Amino acid sequence: MPSAAAPVAPIAGSASPVLNGTIPEGDKYRGAVVEDLQLPPAFALPTDEAVSRAIDLAYERDYSYIPVLDRTRKPLGYLDVAALKTKWEAQQASPIDRVIKYTTKFDRTASHPYTLITPATPLSELEEFLKHNIFAIVTDYGRKFVLAVATQQDLETFVSRRGI
Repeated sequence: MPSAAAPVAPIAGSASPVLNGTIPEGDKYRGAVVEDLQLPPAFALPTDEAVSRAIDLAYERDYSYIPVLDRTRKPLGYLDVAALKTKWEAQQASPIDRVIKYTTKFDRTASHPYTLITPATPLSELEEFLKHNIFAIVTDYGRKFVLAVATQQDLETFVSRRGI
């Protein structure tokens, strides 16, 4: 996974992967959807979590990026763990600082429309999204719950497992 922060668009509509019982022609994922990636359950942090705890939890789970949620559990942005660790080691981040101070916020503007990624999103759509974003936050259809985080590495693992 890249360690440098890159722009990440927040996560809007997904088409059905199968139309009239057929897989779209040229779909290298053979109609597979995000749910088929078998991603581990999401791990997210509230804005007021301490940096020290965030780093501990990230390394415990081996996560590079952690969604940061506002008080209503809406994704606000993400924490780049490698960048935070670098600041920590350079003593530019205090253990008692709150993660909101180091959160990369999602760009929610008309020029960056929200892209909804759900368990039913076709992998071909996820792949396209990941061409422009370092990861995708997988939510339920109502965007009330963060279910998982998907990366290009998850797609590559899926392809190698399936021999696609």
